[in-house]
Amino acid sequence: MLEFAILGLLHESPMHGYELRKQLATKLGAFRAAISYGSLYPTLRRLQAGGLITEGTESTTTAGGGDVPLLAGRRGRVVYKITAEGKERFQDLLGNAGPETYDSEAGFGVHFAFFARTDRATRLRILEGRRRRVEERREGLREVLSRAAERLDAYTLELQRHGLDACEREVRWLEELIANERSGQSPRTTADQPPSDPPKRSPLKE
Repeated sequence: MLEFAILGLLHESPMHGYELRKQLATKLGAFRAAISYGSLYPTLRRLQAGGLITEGTESTTTAGGGDVPLLAGRRGRVVYKITAEGKERFQDLLGNAGPETYDSEAGFGVHFAFFARTDRATRLRILEGRRRRVEERREGLREVLSRAAERLDAYTLELQRHGLDACEREVRWLEELIANERSGQSPRTTADQPPSDPPKRSPLKE
């Protein structure tokens, strides 16, 4: 997943390590927990060894667009660039719509972050696969609540209900995205519709 995210970002433009970290956090948003920053530089080294990216030294640029060396004694930051082989690898990963792209929250989140570069048929396969997985989880939670609710303490019961609510919301979100993909529409933005109020819940009962 980290390899996929790095190649996707470097496909857009060369970056140094600190900028990569910031862009990973921005690009992935709620899914950034899927990325281990402690593994960022080891992954960069592995991608370099595989010929998928190269590194150079940052330089200053004149008004005319030409590069000039940094002043003596100053060390430029390392800038990473994607290679032709790296671009091919990224395209291969984009087209991968197997279970690993929707079984886990992390796998789905990283791929979803690069949906703008993914073809519509692949986007649909991933979205539909993710919906199936979330529906399966939702049905499992419903079964727990219907069969064992009376044996659960108030806090465990509330946790199960919270999980069920989250599944219900995600299924609705996925169904909207799938409908948009099938109709050729872009996903709505937050400006298109005001945020809905959170569902009201009864207080915990001891």
